[in-house]
Amino acid sequence: KKVVVINWQRRLSADNGPPKLVRAKAEALAKEDVFYYVYLVRSVVNINQTYIGITTNLKQRIKDHNCGTSKHTRKHKPWELIAYFAFRNKFKATEFEKYLKSGSGRAFAIKRLW
Repeated sequence: KKVVVINWQRRLSADNGPPKLVRAKAEALAKEDVFYYVYLVRSVVNINQTYIGITTNLKQRIKDHNCGTSKHTRKHKPWELIAYFAFRNKFKATEFEKYLKSGSGRAFAIKRLW
């Protein structure tokens, strides 16, 4: 078998930017480096109102809730972030969100998180 050695120490020129291989690897890592956040928020005005959701951009999602762009949380704004959980696997994140929205998951959240 032929072994290919790549010289990663090659100097980068300002004109060309990073070599194509380095750029491709960085883009692939950026795609893999996504977190899925399952989050719990509570209304500041009505503390009995809670919401459980999932997102990849937690800061923007909280802003959306507080600006009223989310139709499900619009009438109980402002919201405060109570807890969030970060997952690399989308399936596990959605399963955990479903669990928190279930009866036993809500009991867990009330006892341990709220």
